[in-house]
Amino acid sequence: MGSSNAVVVGGGIGGLAAAIGLRLAGWDVTVIERAAVLDDAGAGISLHANGMRALALLGVDKAVEAASRRQYTGGTRTPDGRRLAVMDGRALERELGSPIVGIPRADLHRILREALPAESLLIGAEVTEVDTSRPGRVAVTSTRTASAAGSASTDPLNAGSPNTGHPAADVLEADLLVAADGINSRIRRRLFPSHPGPVYSGSTVLRAITERAVDGLSADFELTWGHGAEFGHIAFPDGRAEWHAVLNAPAGVRYRDPLTEVRRRFAGWHAPISDLLAATRPEGVLHHDVNELVTPLPSYVSGRIALLGDAAHAMTPHLGQGACQALEDAVTLAAAVAEGPTVEGALARYDAVRRPRSQAVARDARRAGRMGQQLANPLAVGLRNAAIRLTPPGAMVRTVLKHADWTPPRIAPRAA
Repeated sequence: MGSSNAVVVGGGIGGLAAAIGLRLAGWDVTVIERAAVLDDAGAGISLHANGMRALALLGVDKAVEAASRRQYTGGTRTPDGRRLAVMDGRALERELGSPIVGIPRADLHRILREALPAESLLIGAEVTEVDTSRPGRVAVTSTRTASAAGSASTDPLNAGSPNTGHPAADVLEADLLVAADGINSRIRRRLFPSHPGPVYSGSTVLRAITERAVDGLSADFELTWGHGAEFGHIAFPDGRAEWHAVLNAPAGVRYRDPLTEVRRRFAGWHAPISDLLAATRPEGVLHHDVNELVTPLPSYVSGRIALLGDAAHAMTPHLGQGACQALEDAVTLAAAVAEGPTVEGALARYDAVRRPRSQAVARDARRAGRMGQQLANPLAVGLRNAAIRLTPPGAMVRTVLKHADWTPPRIAPRAA
C-alpha cells in the first residue's frame, strides 16, 4: 500500500489493541479518545485463551500475565452454596496453553497504552465529523471535549465539508478509520442509519473492586445463580477481587444506595459474598444496564472505515467474551491491512473473517444469559440446575473451547 496512516476513534481495549497492531504492520496511528482523563473507570475482566493469544501477537501478554491471576479454581453454585459445576482451569490450560486469567480493567488499559508512544494518543477530544468525499482518504475532524460538549447537535457526525463551527478543531487525514467508539457508536449510526442500534437485554449490573484484600477467598472465579440474579467474583493477585451482581430489572432502574441494595438483594447467599461487599466502598460501586446489538450489522466495513469491538458486535457478558472478541478484531484487522494490497481489499477480508464469528459468539452469549442469570421461573431453574449437575466436566471444558480455541493470524510488517 502506498500510504500508511490510520485514525482509531476510541481508546478502550479494542481501539488501543488495534493501534498497537497497526503500528506492528508499519502504519502510523493516532488514537482519539473522548475522555479528558483516562481514569480507567471499570472493574475487572476475565481473559480467555483467545484474548491472551491476541495479546501475545501484540507483544503485551507477559505484562498482562504479570498483572493477572490465573483462574484455576471455582465454578458455579446455588445461593445456599451447593455446587452446580466445577471450573477445571488446569484442563483448559492443557488444552489451550493458557487458563482464563482475571485482571483489573485499569491494569489492562495501562498496559495497552504503555505499548503506544504518547504522541499517538489524542486524549480529551471528540470526533465531530467524518468526511469521506475524497477518494481513498478519510478526513476526521475532532475538537477538545469541552468545546464539543457545548455544541447544540446531538450527533455531530455528517458527510459534508469540514465543520467550521468548532474553532479548536483538528483535522486528520487518514487512509483508514477504525471506529472503536463503543456500543453507542456515532460512526456506526452514520454508516448504517437504518440500523435499530443497541437494545436493553433485560439485565442490569452492579459491580465494584474491593478496597482491600478479602480473607478466605479460595476460589479464583465463581458464579452463583439464583432466580433472575447472579453474583460472581474475579480474584486478583493482591487478594482484592472484583464482584458483580446481575439482576433482571426494567431498564433505567437505579438505587439511591447501590451497595445497600446489593446487600439486601443477596442477603443470606453463601460466603464469601457478604465479605466481598463488606470490603467495598459505597462510592466504588458502578451500575450499568446491559445493552447489546441484537440485530446483526450487515457489514463491519464501509469504504475505508472499519467497525471494531462493541461498535460492531456489542454482546452480553454471559460468556466473558466481549473484550476477547474486540482483541480478535484488532489483530485480524491489523493482519489484513498488513497483507494488503489495498485498504478496501483488506477490510473486505476483515469483515468476512470477523463478522460471522463475532456475531455467533454474541448469539451464544445471549442464549447463555437466558439459561443462566436471567432464568427466573422456579421450575425452569430446578431443571437447569439438575441438568448442569449431570453434565460431565469434559462437556463444560468443550463449551469454553468452542469460543476460546482461536488461532490468531500473523501480522507481517509491510515492506519499506
